[in-house]
Amino acid sequence: MGIVSIDDDLHEQVRRASKVSCRSINAQAAYWIKVGMLCETNPGLSFAQIMERELSSAGVLPPTLAQSSPLRIEAA
Repeated sequence: MGIVSIDDDLHEQVRRASKVSCRSINAQAAYWIKVGMLCETNPGLSFAQIMERELSSAGVLPPTLAQSSPLRIEAA
């Protein structure tokens, strides 16, 4: 594992995003780095297409609308 230096403002954005995404700060930064690399190396694909390919390659099948149940978010 290596150390990457980023400016304080970017670190704050990573910290905030990590809370929303329920990831550690390091996991959020790694996710953004991986997505950025995938976007740069696949400029002809949209973010949605890239994510669909990544999920599919991991064996995650998206539910169809008829199969999915409504997402319920309850206030804490």
